[in-house]
This record gives sequence, C-alpha cells and structure tokens, in this order.
Amino acid sequence: MPQVLNIPTMDTMNDDEFFEFCEANRRNGMHFERDKYRRIIFMSPTGSIGGHDDGEIFVEIKLWNRKKNTGFVFPSSTGFMLPDSSIKSPDVAWISRERWEKVPHQLRKKFAPICPDFVIEVISESDTWGEHEDKMREWISNGCRLGWLIDSNQKAYMIFTPRNTNPEKQPFGIINGGEVLEGLELDLRTVFEDIG
Repeated sequence: MPQVLNIPTMDTMNDDEFFEFCEANRRNGMHFERDKYRRIIFMSPTGSIGGHDDGEIFVEIKLWNRKKNTGFVFPSSTGFMLPDSSIKSPDVAWISRERWEKVPHQLRKKFAPICPDFVIEVISESDTWGEHEDKMREWISNGCRLGWLIDSNQKAYMIFTPRNTNPEKQPFGIINGGEVLEGLELDLRTVFEDIG
C-alpha cells in the first residue's frame, strides 16, 4: 500500500527538484509519486508475481502498438505530470503519436506534462480495490480516455472511461481497446498465467 512521506521540506520541492530527487533514489529501487496536494508518496516495490503480471500486460500492449504504430507505450517506471500538478506512474501507459509529438523535446526528458490516453493499473496483493478505483478516477479527471484496472488474484477487471467512472467489476474474459486502442483485443484468462 502506498505511504505518504511526511517530510516538510519535501512538500516544497519544485518540479525539477522532485525529478532530481526521484532520479537520485531510482538506483536504490525507490519509486515515488506526488499527489495533487504536492505530498510525496512512496511506492513499495512490486512482489515477484505482481512484477510478472505487470510485464505480461505491458508486452501485450507493446506488441499491439508495434503493429499499429499509432503511439508510444511506457512501462511502470515512467512518471507523467498531470494537469492537477500530480505526478503519477501507471503500470502501463499509451499516448497517441499525435499528442506525444506536441510535447517539447526538453520536457520529454523529465516527467512529461501530459496525461496518457490509456493507462493500466494492476492490483498487487497488498493493494485494495478502493484506493485503485480512486486513482483510476484521478487519471480520468486529468484527461485519460480509457483505463483498465486489473486484479489477477481475483481474476477481475474494471474499465474506466470519462462516461463511466463507476464501472462494474467484471470476471476475466476478452477485453478490447475500444475507440482509443483500435483493434486491440486480449483474453485476460490467457494473458495472466498463474505462476503462484
């Protein structure tokens, strides 16, 4: 479960200082996000099964994108600066080529100021549905067009869109990218192999 670090000077870091702080600690395996209140959130490393699950779904999106070549796929280590000033890292992100190419080159080297068109969050064993549902709503409110929330333990998922921020939980089956990721269709029953 993510933990908020209560260190007063950290709350006053500007965007560049926060990026430098994250880079300085990245080699130690530490991962941070920042919420819209500028609080620093420490994200603990994912367990082995969770890391496997993240990798499997990333590969599926990457393979689809290689065929379509309509955008760019980013792994969980990538942070994005959102319109509400938070800096978040989804497990998988996709941004259309058209939108990405509007981001100035210098800003791409840090936390690019853009909300992904599509995000995936994979729930790990220490996480709760509630906190991830809230995070998905934050993605949508910042401009994300499609979000998948996936729990490989419960074998269930939810699809978030701007028109549906309170979706029903669905059992694993075939999921598609709709209008955002045209032509993407995955069977979550085969993507998430049980290695536990």
